[in-house]
Amino acid sequence: MTVGVLGAGQLGRMLALAGYPLGLDFLFLDREPGTPAHQVAPALCGSFTDAALLAQLAARCGVVTFDWENVPAEALDILEPQVRIAPPRAALATAQDRLLEKQLFAQLGIATNASRAVDSPADLQHAIREIGLPGVLKTRRLGYDGKGQCALRAPADAARAWRELGGVPLLYEQHVAFDYEVSAIGVRGADGAFAMYPLNRNLHRDGILRLTLAPWKAPRLEAAARRALRRIMEHFDYVGVLAVEFFVRRGMLLANEMAPRVHNSGHWTIEGAQTSQFENHLRAVAGLPLGGTAARGHCAMVNLIGRMPDRAALLRQRGLHLHDYGKTARPGRKLGHVTIVETTARKAELRALRLLRQVESRKI
Repeated sequence: MTVGVLGAGQLGRMLALAGYPLGLDFLFLDREPGTPAHQVAPALCGSFTDAALLAQLAARCGVVTFDWENVPAEALDILEPQVRIAPPRAALATAQDRLLEKQLFAQLGIATNASRAVDSPADLQHAIREIGLPGVLKTRRLGYDGKGQCALRAPADAARAWRELGGVPLLYEQHVAFDYEVSAIGVRGADGAFAMYPLNRNLHRDGILRLTLAPWKAPRLEAAARRALRRIMEHFDYVGVLAVEFFVRRGMLLANEMAPRVHNSGHWTIEGAQTSQFENHLRAVAGLPLGGTAARGHCAMVNLIGRMPDRAALLRQRGLHLHDYGKTARPGRKLGHVTIVETTARKAELRALRLLRQVESRKI
């Protein structure tokens, strides 16, 4: 089977690398040449809404998936009559709009922070009165890695936030003074089979994921995350991998956002789980049985952002697994990641924190 993928970034690259041992082939569609997946698989280059390119993709593939949640819905509208798409379009459309996402969580009884739609300065003032300060004003669409957001701490910040973000549909959210962040990654097969990876604890800085530790031993939180994932997946009759990011506050989960695709916080599964998130996504969309999701040890994943450290210095470290995405360096860009698998959670955490300090201080 040939799997078509809309988007050819590092997630697509890792999908292809996971799929070749299963006997799968790949064809990507992306707007630009030279992206990470282009280095490992054939690709079509052009607009995501080019009907001729989409028809070619559909004709050559048995199923189409995506590695980026901001693929235009119009592309899926064109593809749906021609080829099977997984995960479903409705899940993608919901994840593309923060308001729809919050409404879904509320509908399914999944706790989340208070929010209000904002389409004018008057709406923003009303939302601030209802929800209070501090808060965060966000674009409803196209925001990721901290982009499209503005923090409000005092009434005077409202005008500035509107100047920076106004003119597109917005969402005002209650600020959450969380204790830490976690993510849950699950997979659902075409036959309805469900599996979830161990819970991940995540460290973000400037809106970008820096470090993931897994498994994060918090049985009550993991059980709650499992219930939330299953509700979302069953609601959409979902097929593929789904990630949900949560704030943890006073021992309770608050859903922040969902991603209908393989997820950055699940990269540790390549070396650290019985079956990686990438392989399991492909198993699901190709109609194959799911693989085991248990951890093989205690894992840590460190993102390499903005610049690549010295490769030799990294690889001299015992048991370190390097993934270089083949990207051109620029500030804030995810260029690769490293994974460490240890015998105890403490060893994994200490090694990862030390490595993160070395990377960020440019000592390697």
